[in-house]
Amino acid sequence: MTPDAGRRRAIGQILLLAAGLLVLTVISGGSVYLVNKAREDASWVVHTVEVESQISLAQLQMRRAESAQRGYLLTSLPDFLADFETAATQLAPALTRLSELTNDNPLQRRLVGEIVALADQRIAEFRKTIELARTQHIDDAARIVREGTGRDLMNHIGELAGQMRAEEDRLFLLRTGNADRSQTLAASMTGIGSGLVVVLAGISIFLVRRSARARDDAEAQLRDNNLNLEATVDERTADLREANEEIQRFAYIVSHDLRSPLVNIMGFTSELEELRTDIFRRIAVLGRPSGSAPEAAGVTEPALAGEDQQLSQDFTEALGFIKSSIAKMDRLISAILNLTREGRREFEPVPVDTRELIEAVVTTVAHQAAEAEAEIRIEPLPDIVSDRLALEQIFSNLIDNALKYLKPGVPGDITIRGRTKLGFAVFEVADNGRGIDPRDHQRIFDLFRRAGAQDKPGQGIGLAHVRALVRRLGGTISVSSELQNGSTFTITLPINWTASSRKRDS
Repeated sequence: MTPDAGRRRAIGQILLLAAGLLVLTVISGGSVYLVNKAREDASWVVHTVEVESQISLAQLQMRRAESAQRGYLLTSLPDFLADFETAATQLAPALTRLSELTNDNPLQRRLVGEIVALADQRIAEFRKTIELARTQHIDDAARIVREGTGRDLMNHIGELAGQMRAEEDRLFLLRTGNADRSQTLAASMTGIGSGLVVVLAGISIFLVRRSARARDDAEAQLRDNNLNLEATVDERTADLREANEEIQRFAYIVSHDLRSPLVNIMGFTSELEELRTDIFRRIAVLGRPSGSAPEAAGVTEPALAGEDQQLSQDFTEALGFIKSSIAKMDRLISAILNLTREGRREFEPVPVDTRELIEAVVTTVAHQAAEAEAEIRIEPLPDIVSDRLALEQIFSNLIDNALKYLKPGVPGDITIRGRTKLGFAVFEVADNGRGIDPRDHQRIFDLFRRAGAQDKPGQGIGLAHVRALVRRLGGTISVSSELQNGSTFTITLPINWTASSRKRDS
């Protein structure tokens, strides 16, 4: 599978998951809304039924009161009087509840108000006739009943109650329809959502199975590739080791062959320096006027004048340049030979007390530190298993550089500290010296390359050697620095450098 195809497949799966999440969110939100709507519509249906029941209850209490009043008028029995009081007492709460239930409907609220007024009037008439009967004025009570005023009030109350029932029947049909629609929509939403979830689940299963097949194919191909990987790595490693050894042999031979002509040049330069005195003495004799006194015996430098004196100075200066260049070339050849010898040396991992090792290095440069008025502080350091000689060379070079490139007139402060991280030991050599331009951070690790003012002795080999040693030990080295703000060299090395690591890094 190509990277683009894999990227497209990953994007498709992410979009599918996002679509599924969106569908589930919409379904959940819609279902909750529709269920609440259906519940609300159902509550309004129940509300309508309760209003109708309350209307019937109020009418029933009115009729109970009327029946008890007539029974008492006919028989004067106290039981009818008790029934009347019970009905009259329960009528008021019934009308109050009816008023509360219909408070949201202006029409019903008006009709209830009229019913309450008529009911109060009718109850008052009942009480009046009952009181007349109790005081032995049966005829007066009968006359009030025969007048029919109470009958008209009851008929009017019945008409108002009928109007309320008609309104509630209309609301019942409307609310029942709304409840049915809400329930239907909720069921539809749930069904559609379930169907979409099933479809998305099917697509997800298909994609997962396809990804599993692709993964199995990739694993099979990886296993096939790994069959020859180890042999290929061993072959390439052997080639690389052979090439490295060839480079080291070539460097050794070149350095050795360069030294032969260099020795000849040094010899001829010495002979030329010895001939210089004789040559310029003869020039002095030839240039001396006739009859002048010869030079006194034992005089080494002949007396020259004018152009001959300038020529003698130029000759001497040229010889000095040649000798200094020969000395520099000799130092470079020696450094190359040392590098090739170090490259051929077998590293041996041993337990190293890094604090004790660095304290020994600091002791060897104590005189330089005293002259530079520098303080070298050693903070806690982790112990490691590595090549001791290589570590000594690494820290000796770094500490020597820190002392060499301190700022003039500023007391030096050099700190060596360390810590562990994920199986590695991290060492830092920090100073307050003149620093390194960020543009030269990589350059200083190259062979024969130096940064900044070239006012200190050196061939540009030290840091290149340090980096080579650190790499052979399976680590890395880096620098953090700015001009005039000091430098911090960071070395990361394995805590336990083993023989297998040595073979891999060689």
